[in-house]
Amino acid sequence: MVYTALFSSRIIHISSKRPTENVSSFHPQHPFHLQCIKTKREFPLPSVASIPYQPINVDYLEREFSGHGVTFKDIVDSCIAKLVLENGSTASLMLPSGLITSYKVPMWHGGKVELLHTSVSEGEDGGAVIEGGVSLAFKFESDGENSWYPTTWALHDIRGNSQESIQVELISTHKEKVEMKHIINLQEDILSTELVITNKISSALQLSGSFLSHLTVSTPDATYAVGLEGSNFISRPPFLSKFGIVPQEEEKLGFGQLWDEIVHKGPFSGLVSSAKSSANELENTRRKSEEGNECEENENYKQLHEKMSRIYTSAPQSFTLIDRGRRSSVVVGREGLDEVYMFSPGSSHEYYSKYAFVCIGQSAMLKPITLKAGDVWRGVQHLHNPNL
Repeated sequence: MVYTALFSSRIIHISSKRPTENVSSFHPQHPFHLQCIKTKREFPLPSVASIPYQPINVDYLEREFSGHGVTFKDIVDSCIAKLVLENGSTASLMLPSGLITSYKVPMWHGGKVELLHTSVSEGEDGGAVIEGGVSLAFKFESDGENSWYPTTWALHDIRGNSQESIQVELISTHKEKVEMKHIINLQEDILSTELVITNKISSALQLSGSFLSHLTVSTPDATYAVGLEGSNFISRPPFLSKFGIVPQEEEKLGFGQLWDEIVHKGPFSGLVSSAKSSANELENTRRKSEEGNECEENENYKQLHEKMSRIYTSAPQSFTLIDRGRRSSVVVGREGLDEVYMFSPGSSHEYYSKYAFVCIGQSAMLKPITLKAGDVWRGVQHLHNPNL
């Protein structure tokens, strides 16, 4: 393959093989002790944007990128990059998937708190299934081609230092014509996830999907979204993605759309209910009646105790998520995207369990973004820690 100018001599090639390591050492309630990775769901996917990868050489990564506040840990054919600032903020990034599994922040009381929710469970073959965290779930389309999306990333550069901020830049390409940068920036009180797309093909490129951030909470019953009053929203089925967490009952009811369904029908184009009991049928009917009807948020202090799956079409650029159970909060902000996806599994689940989270996504689901030939698009999601 002939590389474009984007592929400089500093590119580190990373294996895309999936490990099959046994997960007996995992504790189900301590998902941040990550030791291996496996794709969540096995379903047909669109063509994948990728470049050739070689096995990870952690020793080389340490030598090449030392002095920036980043350390690397080898995990079978994968790798964890840990970003550490002197003020106590840390983030963990898995390669080559680009999944951010941890964001720990210092608190006003002197301790540290994990803001992200990541679940580790055992797969059918005995390997580890990792879900949650912060991930990219975007689909690309162009004239005359099948839909595709990036699933593997190459480490391109690391900048900054442990005193102020650390920036990790990952890259991927599609047929050497569409260049994608996934940039993770850890500052003293902010974790930013950035996607930069350069369209070098002669036709228009369409982008749809979302950033997905699973924010851990004690329980949705103690969690409130502040600042959304007056925002318009549309109820939609939960968005299923490679690393997304959705309760099994939601999937069985058919309220989510897998990527292969999105390719043929478009995001959230329809529901295929598998509910058999009368209770499930009533729930299905209720949700379908709500779908597509635009409503206005009438609460500025919105409690998230009920199941909800919405796309806000006119939300402010930032709003706050408060967890009274953990006495913590996080401010979620965005750039370059107009929509906000919000999913809460509700408070019917066990406290501090796999489903004790709220998923927030800065998105382009209802209105895809179009890039003309030569266009460059930039979208950013910010997670701000106001607890210092």
